[in-house]
Amino acid sequence: MKKIPRNEAEPGQNSPVCKTIEYSFGDTELDLGIATITGRFPDHGYAMNEVCRELVYVLEGEGCLYQGNKKVPFAKGDAILILPQEKYYYESNHCVIAMTCHPAWSKDQHKMIEE
Repeated sequence: MKKIPRNEAEPGQNSPVCKTIEYSFGDTELDLGIATITGRFPDHGYAMNEVCRELVYVLEGEGCLYQGNKKVPFAKGDAILILPQEKYYYESNHCVIAMTCHPAWSKDQHKMIEE
């Protein structure tokens, strides 16, 4: 068993509207992140995981996840599975989401797509 206390998690910021907290257990197969989104992320185009399946759970707030022309509204208590190679972006005035990826998320497989 491993535990990461909140004060030992790694804070980050993907953009002015996306602040993150990363709980890295050093496991290549699974991870956990918390993101607070207060606008459109990414601010233009799309994000995409080339390898990871990303499971998102909405802890608070609401918003929409966009995949091309598909609009997926979400609210507190909803879960969303984002598959590898799916392009997406978030829009929310305020939401907090928990994300876990398999294999564990890494910057080298996460891409920003201009469109």
